[in-house]
Amino acid sequence: MSKVLIVDDDVTFCMMLEALLRKHSYEVEHSYSYADGRKKLLAFRPDIVLTDLRLVDHDGIEVLQLVKREAPEVPVILMTSYGDIRTAVSAMKHGAFDYVTKPVSPDEILATIHRALNFSAGEGADVSEQAKDDAFIEGESEASLKILEHTALVAPTGMSVLIMGESGTGKEYVARRIHMLSQRSEKPFVAIDCGALPRDLAGSELFGHVKGSFTGAIADKPGQFELANGGTIFLDEIGNLSYEIQIQLLRAIQERKIRRVGSTAEIQVDVRIITATNEDLKQAVARGDFREDLYHRINEFAIQVAPLRDRPEDMLQFATHFLAGANRELSKNIRGFAPQVIEIFSRYSWPGNLRELGNIIKRAVLLSKGDLITADTLPDELAEETGAIRQEEQPAAERPVHEIHPATEDADLRETSRRSEKELIVATLEKVRYNKSKAARILNVDRKTLYNKMKQYGIPLQ
Repeated sequence: MSKVLIVDDDVTFCMMLEALLRKHSYEVEHSYSYADGRKKLLAFRPDIVLTDLRLVDHDGIEVLQLVKREAPEVPVILMTSYGDIRTAVSAMKHGAFDYVTKPVSPDEILATIHRALNFSAGEGADVSEQAKDDAFIEGESEASLKILEHTALVAPTGMSVLIMGESGTGKEYVARRIHMLSQRSEKPFVAIDCGALPRDLAGSELFGHVKGSFTGAIADKPGQFELANGGTIFLDEIGNLSYEIQIQLLRAIQERKIRRVGSTAEIQVDVRIITATNEDLKQAVARGDFREDLYHRINEFAIQVAPLRDRPEDMLQFATHFLAGANRELSKNIRGFAPQVIEIFSRYSWPGNLRELGNIIKRAVLLSKGDLITADTLPDELAEETGAIRQEEQPAAERPVHEIHPATEDADLRETSRRSEKELIVATLEKVRYNKSKAARILNVDRKTLYNKMKQYGIPLQ
């Protein structure tokens, strides 16, 4: 019987997860703090550790580092409500086996634990190395080569970098590459979507808070700057920060000190700042929406990421990358693209850039019945804009096949066009036999959003 140690300060969640694991014949111990988790690690000697990213006294990265010191053979899975691939990269760098987001799907957590235990027994592939290899795709166009050159030049320095480009062009990829090539690569990479930060909680999220500083602050919590200490913090869509937060951010950059919400104590931090925007910050400065002194602080070196429509030479390479990832996630084996699809892709304007390309390919893989993606699996707007006429699939012998190689990438339901959204949801639900949790995970939305979409489109809940 395998032994699992859960370290999580959410008592209700901890008990539910413990009950699930015991039901599947695991021996389970739980801890609600780093300190108790350390004692249990030594006394219980688990085969695997599940830890929340945020704890009352420490964070999950520190639990991970503790396990790597005391029991390096024990795999660690991180769990967090702040989940995205950004934090996963940091966790992988510190040696985590894998990373799951809350609310945790029972099927997902059980499968992840099973893989981790098999891996620790000598089976399976090196997940962390694969994740790092899959994280980067490099284009061949002049614009892509220029980005690679600039990232290689600025990465070893300590300069603040401003990455500019339209939404979906891969600005975070550039930021992550800079970090991985820098002297801080062994330290955390923490990414924040400033556009998603609630105005009244932005300060707490970035700089932390102390217990009782506001309603709901039931314990001291470190902010993202503290979690990124020694590493890199990436602030995406920085133009969305309020003027007040801009002032605090400027102080953090200039003095390398932060102050948690509700505290008078200063905390020394050492982080490299990389920011990104899809708007003209110079115009925001001129309007008085963005501080000029902050603009100059974050813009020591600027990188412009070209939109996908200006990188046609990269189209097939990126498409192949997304196809491989969709194949793995959806358990399909689509071999490539029909010639008409490649023609449509080359003529489409791609307003959503790489993110849109990934979404469309994922949808097409889900809908495909043959071994190639054909034009009839693409959203109508592609055919309408490019003037393409949908044709019956050619015989396999007449079709050139664009073979693919393994890669991985996230897709996002929110970017899928409205006209194809219902069809995608229905197809996903049918594939997973109306398992809402699994469908929500594939579509990259929470269960509540999925239920709302089903209600909106009149899809039966079953």
